[in-house]
Amino acid sequence: MDAVEVVAPGPLTTVQDLGRPGAFRWGVGVAGAADRRSLTLANRLVGNPPDHAALEVLLGGLVLRARTDLVLAVTGAATPVDVDGAPAGWCSVLVLPAGSTLRLGTATTGLRAYVAVRGGVAVPPVLGSRSRDTLAGLGPEPLAAGDVLPVGPAPAQLPRLRTAPVAAPTAGAVDLRVRLGPRADRFTDPGALFTGAWTVTAQCDRVGARLTRPAGQPPLERSTTAELPPEGVVLGALQVPPSGEPVLFGPDHPVTGGYPVVGVVRDADADLAAQVRPGQSLRFHPVVGA
Repeated sequence: MDAVEVVAPGPLTTVQDLGRPGAFRWGVGVAGAADRRSLTLANRLVGNPPDHAALEVLLGGLVLRARTDLVLAVTGAATPVDVDGAPAGWCSVLVLPAGSTLRLGTATTGLRAYVAVRGGVAVPPVLGSRSRDTLAGLGPEPLAAGDVLPVGPAPAQLPRLRTAPVAAPTAGAVDLRVRLGPRADRFTDPGALFTGAWTVTAQCDRVGARLTRPAGQPPLERSTTAELPPEGVVLGALQVPPSGEPVLFGPDHPVTGGYPVVGVVRDADADLAAQVRPGQSLRFHPVVGA
C-alpha cells in the first residue's frame, strides 16, 4: 500500500476531511477542516473527491517522506514548499518519487495549510469521518514524528490542473458577514458588533478564537445578567461571555453553550476566519434579508 512518513509534524498537524455532519443528535460536532475551501482545492489538484482526508498544518514546519511514489498538493496558508531542498509550487501539483522529502516552511500569511495526497489519507474513520475533533478527542491523534500514514487507492480521475491561481490569505483586516441573533436582544446595543474592528487574541485554536477591542472602541454590553440554559451553537457563532469579548466558534466548537450568541458569521465566510492569525483584525458587517 502507498504510504507517507511523518519526519516532523510542525506545531500541530491533524488529519481532516469535511467532518461528521448529522451527528448532533448524539452530541457529536461536525469538526472537519477549518478552511474547507482550501481542503477541497488541495483534493481537486490531486484528482481526489472533495471529501477525501488530508493534513491540516498549523503555520507550517511539517516534513513528510514518501514511502512510495506520490502526488501531493499544498494549499491554504501561504507556506514555502520544497521537495528534496528545491523550491516547489504552492497550490500546484507535486510529484514525489519514493524516498523524496516534502518540507513546509513557516507560513508568511494565513494560519492553516492543507496537504492532500492522491488517494487520500486512509486512516480508519470514526463515526464516518477521518477528522480529528480536538475538543471531543475523536478521530486520529495529532501527528507525531515517525507516524506512517496509509494512502488510499488513486481515483480513476486524473488531476485536471497543474496549478491553481488563487490569492494568498491576507495579512490585513478580514471582513466577515454576520447575521444578528438569535440572542441579540440580550445586549444593550448589538449593533456595536459592527462598529470599528476586533482583534484576534492568542486564545485561538480549532475550538474558537477570543476577540478583543482596540482601546476606545465600544464594547458589547449585556442588557441582562441572567444566564441562559444551554442551547445549540454552530460554526461561526459569536458567543459573548460576561467579559463582553466574543468567542468566534471554529470547527471543533462545543455542541451547546450557555452564553448568549449575538450573531453568526455566514457559512461562506467561515473559511476566511479560519486563516486569521492572533493579532490580526476582523471587521463585521451586517447581513440584511434572506
